[in-house]
Amino acid sequence: MFERLLLQAWETARAQWPAVALPAEPFVTHLAERLPEESPHTPVEPLLEQLSLAELYLACACARGIASAIELFERNYLAKLPGLLRGHKQPEAMIDDVCQLVRVKLLVHTPEGGPRIEEYTGRGALLSWVRVTAVRVSIRLQASEKPSLEEEPDAALEAMPAPGVDTELDLIKRRHHTEFRQAVREAFSTLSADDRHLLRLYFVDQLSMYELAALFRVNQSTISRWLKTTRQTIYEETQRRLEKRLGLSHHDFKSFIAILQSRMDMSQLLSEETKGDDGGPRS
Repeated sequence: MFERLLLQAWETARAQWPAVALPAEPFVTHLAERLPEESPHTPVEPLLEQLSLAELYLACACARGIASAIELFERNYLAKLPGLLRGHKQPEAMIDDVCQLVRVKLLVHTPEGGPRIEEYTGRGALLSWVRVTAVRVSIRLQASEKPSLEEEPDAALEAMPAPGVDTELDLIKRRHHTEFRQAVREAFSTLSADDRHLLRLYFVDQLSMYELAALFRVNQSTISRWLKTTRQTIYEETQRRLEKRLGLSHHDFKSFIAILQSRMDMSQLLSEETKGDDGGPRS
């Protein structure tokens, strides 16, 4: 009886998307896992009536990577996101970023797990669920772009050892941490908007190279090369400014950086710098 009802649900949902060929078995399993938890004696029919079966069918097909389902999802749901987000008075550049990030999060398989569209339970309209996801992404992006570099404590430098643990390090920290911070900030500002955008997605939004490759439609080795080149640019610009500002020789600068890097996570430092940036997407 239970399996027969689930098969009927599959047939009903499939009829709404005739172009999407999703076999019964994966959908029935997907549906059974998302039925509301009730007493074992609760009739199944009322539980099925609580779900948007056709949209759950489409979401299940998207999660399995069926091209026709993804095309329909993009056309009927993701394409409506810009209009929905404009109602929240979002900047156009932000809307474009949000839509790209939502697409990646919902549809892209990563080494860490399946696409997030698997989390849609069928309770409520799929478009509303997508909109809520987009609004959350938008809120996070806005929070990451608030200019807080001057207001928040320097967490990376505060994580250094207490005075007395390393006399040379403590001397550098007390004498030159301001110059170092300023040099990094200035070096970061010399990057193109595309490079700043890439760093923000990687360090602040914490997108993996796999996700970035899908977002920019390139392979992971290209993303790795972009990140390496951008970080090298920051390093070299920081070096040039510190050597001039502090009168350091090339050898002294390398020693200076080596001491800092042995105690401080440079990725964290770059993450803090990218929080105040609003660079546009890489073309």
